[in-house]
Amino acid sequence: MLPQLYHAHHSRYLEDLPFWLDLAAQAGDPVLELGCGTGRVLIPLAVAGYQTVGLDHDLSMLKFLHTNIGPEIQHDPRLLAADIGEFNLTSQFPLIILPCNTFSTLSYDHRKACLRCVLRHLRQGGIFAVCLPNPELLIRLPNRSMTELEDEFIHPHTGNPVQVSSSWKRTKKTFNVTWNYDHLLPDGTVDRLTVNAIHQLTPLKTYVEDIEYAGLMVRELYGDFDRSAFTVDSPHLILLVSN
Repeated sequence: MLPQLYHAHHSRYLEDLPFWLDLAAQAGDPVLELGCGTGRVLIPLAVAGYQTVGLDHDLSMLKFLHTNIGPEIQHDPRLLAADIGEFNLTSQFPLIILPCNTFSTLSYDHRKACLRCVLRHLRQGGIFAVCLPNPELLIRLPNRSMTELEDEFIHPHTGNPVQVSSSWKRTKKTFNVTWNYDHLLPDGTVDRLTVNAIHQLTPLKTYVEDIEYAGLMVRELYGDFDRSAFTVDSPHLILLVSN
């Protein structure tokens, strides 16, 4: 049931979509999205007319995405089950994107492997765009937060309310986020699903060094999806990388 709840929750976030669509308008077809999940970003790109390839290691997420491909899409996305650090495709792409804060959840070795795959699949002069939470901001937060109600939506199958609460815990090296999906049942009981994400608090300097070591280079840095300059207080770290 996770893909349905994940999509119902995260598909309500639209702030970054104009940014990815603008990059696609600049770069052209085809677009490769790494970690495409349930298609929150991939589907709008396909609806806009771009040829897309979505890659994810979670078959349940890809199955859910496939069921959401509607008739308004001219070119159905090509969906592939693979690890973002081990894929090997026959095509190169003018634009490869890694949205949704996935990059900072990768271990050191996994991140290096991902960058090697990006280098092989990025067309000469292409763009690799990645966003993650600003580690410079997260490292200054308190050690932990209280659990807070974040959102509420209607369960896509039962029609019952689902409340989403979240909390986080910071260590010297990681930022651990916990989401609780509480399905409120008619008999007064609660069916809870808990999801965790662990972000590495890797400094910007290290990300840049890893990118350069892989044979790529950082072209631009942004702190938000309006392309504002990156600062230590920015909500995001967005890197545009080229070969």
